[in-house]
Amino acid sequence: MIGADLTILIPEIVLSVYAMAGLLFAVYTGKDGMAGLLTYATAGLFVVMAFYIGVTGEGTRAAFGGMVIDDGFARFAKITILLSAAAILLIGKEAMEKSDLLRFEYPMLIALAAVGMMIMVSAGDLIALYMGLELQSLSLYVIAALRRDSVRSTEAGLKYFILGALSSGLLLYGSSLIYGYAGTTLFSGIIETAMAGEMGLGLLIGLVFLMAGLAFKVSAAPFHMWTPDVYEGAPTPVTAFFATAPKVAAMALFARVVHDAFGGAVGDWQQVLAFLAVFSMFLGAIAAIGQTDIKRLMAYSSISHMGFALMGLSAGTEQGVTAMLIYMAIYVTMNIGTFAFILTMEKDGRHVTQISALNSFASREPLKALAILVLMFSLAGVPPLVGFFGKYAVLLAAVDAGLVWLAVAGVIASVIGAYYYLRIVYLMYFGPDEEGLDGQMSLMPWVGLMASAAIMLFGVINLFGVDGLAEAAAATLVR
Repeated sequence: MIGADLTILIPEIVLSVYAMAGLLFAVYTGKDGMAGLLTYATAGLFVVMAFYIGVTGEGTRAAFGGMVIDDGFARFAKITILLSAAAILLIGKEAMEKSDLLRFEYPMLIALAAVGMMIMVSAGDLIALYMGLELQSLSLYVIAALRRDSVRSTEAGLKYFILGALSSGLLLYGSSLIYGYAGTTLFSGIIETAMAGEMGLGLLIGLVFLMAGLAFKVSAAPFHMWTPDVYEGAPTPVTAFFATAPKVAAMALFARVVHDAFGGAVGDWQQVLAFLAVFSMFLGAIAAIGQTDIKRLMAYSSISHMGFALMGLSAGTEQGVTAMLIYMAIYVTMNIGTFAFILTMEKDGRHVTQISALNSFASREPLKALAILVLMFSLAGVPPLVGFFGKYAVLLAAVDAGLVWLAVAGVIASVIGAYYYLRIVYLMYFGPDEEGLDGQMSLMPWVGLMASAAIMLFGVINLFGVDGLAEAAAATLVR
């Protein structure tokens, strides 16, 4: 019995053993001298585990009495998490070395965070949910403050830790209420209680607190307050990681909770999600307009994009979950390319993040400027780029679920948000002709930038099959 359970968790076990072995190996050999090798090894292992999950996974299996669930939905999210984490490690390695931040702990903490995310998306129980969430969070708290000699980085880590602890408290309180009224921590038991009759007040309050804790993890407004400061203060490769894999894990966990544990009470949580979606879309779109630092701009962009993903989830249907998965896969790809460029923004040998440094960039680097143009247009949702199809999917899901007002709000927010993406394009092509960026882009960031831009262009043909995979994954969650 235990053997069958452990078989389901082979990827998580392999990554956990690797992280602990890697820490011991680095300590007893060359410490930070092994950091580069460990970074490549970790990225390679992520790719191997993603391939293993994709090849060996089939059907729906449960481990440890239903605490861990391995289904198509979990496998889709895990593969997205692992591949995005591998990409961030590879494109960020040189930037970490230049900043003298590439320590052996960095790839190991990323590996442990990935294990936590994989547990999160497979959670079938409130206890497993919390264990995965905290393993991810504790790793992220450390890497957010990795630049120990920087006051801003330390502030970012401390702020993230304190607000993260608050959100964990909200989540735990909500979990305790749900357990008290449902009599079980298993999602399968909670949904039976919720469907047996009308949702009791205690169970509903518990759900609201649980959703508040999860909203913090996806940086949805009004639980977004940590995001701009942490994005700006953390080392840029860490910011790139924050903007990709953890967002997929938290959004997948959100979907798992509302459908697996409260799928029979869509009307009770739909309006809460719709409120979070509207608030996030508009706050992110409006607050980003006045930003002068590109990392802070990407923080508000992330808040807005999480609002669109939550719009898909608000539909409460299989179509809505499919749209959310498609949106997150596209969002992660766009962010990998964008941060591959941000990582290499240099002037006079110093890393800069001021948007004004992009003035007349197209006249010096026309190919890179074209790739950034494609990514900015895709982030804005301009047709016919792939980003448009992500927004179209969530808007269509909302309309089909009867949430026309939410779709209209999404269109308005998208139009507002397009301003700050187009402003970057304007500065690159029509900004004042002055001395700007002069750094060279190394191979890995260049590949990341060009590959992401190419996907945004050529993915319009069939989305590389992601839509079909997302549909199959959603079908295993919404039954």
